[in-house]
Amino acid sequence: MNPLAGHEMTTTSTWLLRLLKEELAPYPGRSALVARMVIAATLVMIVSQTFQIPYGAIGAIYALMISRENPKATTRYVKSLLIGFSIAAVDVLVAAFVFVDQPPLRLLWVVGTLFLSFFLLAVLTDYVAAIGFGYLVVITIPLWDEPIPAERRIEGTLWAVGILAVAGIITIALEVVFAEFRLGDPVIDAVSRRLAAVEELLTAYAQGHEPDQPTVAEIVRLGTVGTSRLRATISLSALTAPYRDRVGALVGLAGRLTDIAMTLSYLNLAFPDGDRKRALALAGFIGSIRADLTNGQNPRSVGSEILDQTASAPLLREMEDTVRLIPQVFIGSDPLANRISYPLAIQPTLPVFRADAWSNPDHIRFALKGCLAASLCYLAYNFLFWSGISTAVTTCMLTALTTIGASHQKQVLRLMGALAGGAIAIAAQVFVLPLVDSIAGFTVLFVAVITVGTWIQTSGPRISYFGAQVTAAFCLVNLEQFKIQTSLVVSRDRVAGIVLGLTIMWLVYDRLWRVSAGSEMRRAFIGNLRLLAQLTKEPLSTDMRIAVERSFSLRETINSNLDNVRSLADSVLFEFGPSRSQDLALRDHLRHWQPKLRTMFALRISLLKYRLQLPGFTLPEPMRLAQREFDSQLAAALEGMAGRLEGKPWNDIERFRGSWSHLEQTARDSRVESGHENLIAHVPGFVALSRTIADLTVSLSNELA
Repeated sequence: MNPLAGHEMTTTSTWLLRLLKEELAPYPGRSALVARMVIAATLVMIVSQTFQIPYGAIGAIYALMISRENPKATTRYVKSLLIGFSIAAVDVLVAAFVFVDQPPLRLLWVVGTLFLSFFLLAVLTDYVAAIGFGYLVVITIPLWDEPIPAERRIEGTLWAVGILAVAGIITIALEVVFAEFRLGDPVIDAVSRRLAAVEELLTAYAQGHEPDQPTVAEIVRLGTVGTSRLRATISLSALTAPYRDRVGALVGLAGRLTDIAMTLSYLNLAFPDGDRKRALALAGFIGSIRADLTNGQNPRSVGSEILDQTASAPLLREMEDTVRLIPQVFIGSDPLANRISYPLAIQPTLPVFRADAWSNPDHIRFALKGCLAASLCYLAYNFLFWSGISTAVTTCMLTALTTIGASHQKQVLRLMGALAGGAIAIAAQVFVLPLVDSIAGFTVLFVAVITVGTWIQTSGPRISYFGAQVTAAFCLVNLEQFKIQTSLVVSRDRVAGIVLGLTIMWLVYDRLWRVSAGSEMRRAFIGNLRLLAQLTKEPLSTDMRIAVERSFSLRETINSNLDNVRSLADSVLFEFGPSRSQDLALRDHLRHWQPKLRTMFALRISLLKYRLQLPGFTLPEPMRLAQREFDSQLAAALEGMAGRLEGKPWNDIERFRGSWSHLEQTARDSRVESGHENLIAHVPGFVALSRTIADLTVSLSNELA
């Protein structure tokens, strides 16, 4: 036996056990979230089975998907879903009446509707509505291919929308009830936990001993889980845009701080005496920031004494720089207040389509790839007269992402989850269901399986989709009919359909249209630099409403793209090939640059009120001109950095430095001039924001070089 092979197996099993231990460990609020989701799905199941409402499996699955952090967010999510489902239902019914007796035209409609579904996934700003439209289309298309009366087909389509409405109503009602017992802000609480763990780590190093195992384990868990769940919570919340921008930057910085702390714990180094004092001071500042956030106050600025000298301990200075940025995010804002900062009660609305919906050819390519894969699956199960494997089309819809890495991750998790869920369903059919003779007994089994799957579903992004597929497979097998399911054919067909869908997705996405997550990650980051340059030059219009609407559109696009870069960075881990080492190196750089770019974005939002010259934020004329020059050079610097990442030469950072020096001197002069007393009360805050942006820009430019 090869000893190296045995060692690799041991290493893999150790890594797997550690992964499961980290992902399945409880965290604050997890038990309550799982309880809400399980109760909602169970109630939908009982209603469906008691009143014999079709598509009970879909209703239970969506009850697990639509639970959110507060009733407003859940309500908005349900509204988007129902809009997507309703439009899809109308489309399916109209097409059915027109093409039901004309197979060639119906085939063209199926292909065209699948293309439309994938295109909407790419171009709609409301992703939830887009996935609702596509999902209802793919689950009702097989219904209209069955040799049953037209009345039953229509009833089935309408019931699909009806059971989803029932699931939404039940979930919202539960959210309202649970909200009465929920305390605190879940995002701030999660950030506070990260800061507390880092504080404990630094305190241990400052005291000259290694941190204890629970502290290291918590750091590793938080660093491994990442901030994707928090970013999703922010994006789906009912908060105003200014609050989301600032808290999003806060989450990015806290995540970066946790990543650095995790790396530091791996090094396991002893701090010299000088750095112990710095570590203790830094731990104290983190504690004060955490206390301010918990009390609903703006974090106080970090003292300059910890920045006077260069730290000799690895990564300590980087942690100091990250902590120093946290208070800067909230300069010029009300204390963590969820308030509208737009003038004249203008409430910008998010456009229906993305800004590049009709100009970006990538959207067409994405729709063509998804349509080709789904259409091949549709043709396959029709030519084989095997409607049970129609889950192949659903697999294409749910795993069709823009890059290989992202698709691979979901495809692997979907296959493994479907196999596990199918195995559980088969085991239940063989050993448990023959002993069950009432809905009460089935409810006990249902709750047990759904609880396990939901606990996994509320893990980090590495395995959460696996849990979702376990529950989905179990529901699809046992809730499709209004009786105890004893046939194994259903389980076999569901899994076979998923395997077929994944196979065709692999052929289309990996062989015909290969798009690397690494290249997409680079391109998305470059796009963010250019979008931030555009935001820096706003407003370009003198019309206040147009200016606010455009600024709002830009900020939403940047926010979405910043999250996209992080998701693509995670997808790189699932790609292999000759460029893997380069992509991983770029991933490490971008994970370091992202918090800085997000902080710059949040600070530019705070400076926008000076560009708009809102009441109370009007600058003296010399400062206003100096600000325009500074902003112009900042935009040029961001464009230059984007070009540098594309391989173009750029080395003009000194012009930007000069514009900042001029702005700083102009602000200093304005404070001593007479006649501007009523205008300069907010100048120190303006200067502090601009100084931080200048420092971040120079730092980012040097690192990109």
